[in-house]
Amino acid sequence: MKLKKLLFLLVCFVIISCSETKKGEAVMETTSIEKKDFGNFESQEKWGEHLVTILDCNACHTPKKMTNQGPVHDESLLLSGRPAENPGIEIDRKEIESKGLTVTGDLTEWIGPWGVSFAANLTPDDTGLGNWTEDQFMLAIREGKSKGLSGSRTLLPPMPWEMYRHMTDGEIKAVFAYLKTLKPINNIVPPPIPPVTAEK
Repeated sequence: MKLKKLLFLLVCFVIISCSETKKGEAVMETTSIEKKDFGNFESQEKWGEHLVTILDCNACHTPKKMTNQGPVHDESLLLSGRPAENPGIEIDRKEIESKGLTVTGDLTEWIGPWGVSFAANLTPDDTGLGNWTEDQFMLAIREGKSKGLSGSRTLLPPMPWEMYRHMTDGEIKAVFAYLKTLKPINNIVPPPIPPVTAEK
């Protein structure tokens, strides 16, 4: 009798252990699937931060401070675009537009054959991406449309949307999710200026 009870308890223990192991495996499997969905980062926002870093969005969208080592990102203006109060570049635009390009020291204003373009404010302020939907952001990256609106102009150089358009939906959504976590910075970036030849 004791042997039967002992065998019964042993069988119950094995069944419960297997059940718990399967639950543990299921939790681990779910966790790994979730992490895989975020590029192996702990959240969509962290994945987006990683992508913004390796895509070097800060190169144009974060104003710079000049140091003895050259320009460095102004972290207080992270991804806020060309500062509204900055004076324009004083150059012969006709010559530059016909021969090449030039850029401000903080890398937020660019002049070339397309005219003058300014790095956009990517913070979640109303002057940046504050009112944007995820669909608008997808359209801006996929089709290079200003403000993410289908009837708007094409994004201007140096924005490399033609390369970024090859990102996966998950990657673009992760970038947008991260940008929405930034400190909102009120900064009205001026509209682009057409080439000198088009102004006549």
